[in-house]
Amino acid sequence: MEKFLSDDFLLQNRTAKHLFHGVAKELPIIDYHSHLPPEEITEDRRFNNITNIWLDGDHYKWRAMRILGIDEKYITGQTDELEKFKKWAYALPYTLRNPLYHWSHLELKNYFGVTERLQPDNAEKIYNHCNRQLESPEFSARNLLLNMKVEVVCTTDDPADTLSGHKKIVEQDFPVRVLPTFRPDRAYAFEQPEDYNSYLDELEKVSGREIRSLEDLLEVLEMRVEFFHQAGCRLSDHGMEKMAYQPASSSRLEKYFSTVRSGKAVEKNEAQSLTNFILRNLGLMYHKRGWVQQFHLGALRNANTRMFQRLGPATGFDSIGDFPQSLSLAKFLDELDKTDHLPKTILYNLNPADNAMMATMAGNFNDGSKRGKIQFGTAWWFLDQKDGIEEQMNILSNMGLLSCFIGMLTDSRSFLSYPRHEYFRRILCNLIGTDVEKGFLPNDPEWLGKIVADISYHNAKNYFNF
Repeated sequence: MEKFLSDDFLLQNRTAKHLFHGVAKELPIIDYHSHLPPEEITEDRRFNNITNIWLDGDHYKWRAMRILGIDEKYITGQTDELEKFKKWAYALPYTLRNPLYHWSHLELKNYFGVTERLQPDNAEKIYNHCNRQLESPEFSARNLLLNMKVEVVCTTDDPADTLSGHKKIVEQDFPVRVLPTFRPDRAYAFEQPEDYNSYLDELEKVSGREIRSLEDLLEVLEMRVEFFHQAGCRLSDHGMEKMAYQPASSSRLEKYFSTVRSGKAVEKNEAQSLTNFILRNLGLMYHKRGWVQQFHLGALRNANTRMFQRLGPATGFDSIGDFPQSLSLAKFLDELDKTDHLPKTILYNLNPADNAMMATMAGNFNDGSKRGKIQFGTAWWFLDQKDGIEEQMNILSNMGLLSCFIGMLTDSRSFLSYPRHEYFRRILCNLIGTDVEKGFLPNDPEWLGKIVADISYHNAKNYFNF
């Protein structure tokens, strides 16, 4: 019997199968970090073909195709959509042991009922089969979420965003809660004065306030945080190479800010001081409103200058970075904790060498005030695959409490990414089931089922108060 993509895919023992099929499989999904465009949910977008919904914007797939030597015109170019799909069908068999092989076949199976392995000789047949289904209202953006039992989606939004899409979704009484997430990275991108000042112009326009000093900037950010809060936002997110911690006096900070505002560059350590100041004050704003702050740390972005200039960011030219993380992160968290103003915090790590450090760092600031207040976040980006997911949970188990873990998210721009939650749940159930079968854990179905259900769904629901 073919085991690949069977009902028991990734489930290697009886306990694992019971936990997945009897507990985890049917639980709703809380996707607390995604990059889905809210406008496409507002408009209930219909997709022209499988290439549009599956390949457009997916830099994971693009990266694999480039490695295989496929010309860029079949990846981000203007080539015929069927030809692009055929190139991916050619590439997919070569992705064996890459998570794309698992994800892609799960997506074809779960959404389109395709159980054949996609390859060149059946590419056009599968393309036509999927396109016929995409013509159905069941495959609109909203129905794709409903059919996957998605309960909450948190998008990722700039402070200058009007959130008009989110407001319309509320007015339309859509049963899936679509909530914004405050992503203020551009508000502290001080090392690029020209871009930074253009961004502050945007903030001035949306807030109706001039920004001539750091105090002005903080007032505008406070206004935007409150605006987001009224729109249902309960999370922030920050993408950084490493945490900024470079304290400076108020007078020096104002001097650095004035320099940037005049269009001149500041030194790297001066930019770090400004960033640290903004992040600390944002943390106070989050704490006041009971928000959760997220930090995605460790990515080296846009490493390929030529391709960045040609295609822009988020197109598949980023990698794991090797940045010193622990000291600055500890000092930043401690600065907020000293006055008991540290919000609930999730730390996502991209460099596997830092996993144990991040897990123990979270433990430093869990003070008993809230269950799992500081989280070692789920395996992220390049680590979001079977080995990486298992390693993150094993380290969390050893260094903290797996039972308090808030589980999986998609971190995706695609409406076809929700099988990643199933993938995670299968790996979780197999991890625990294997320990039971080996005698490392007691065979207590009721308690084990509670732990699996909590990690898969309930912990996140309670942590975010959704």
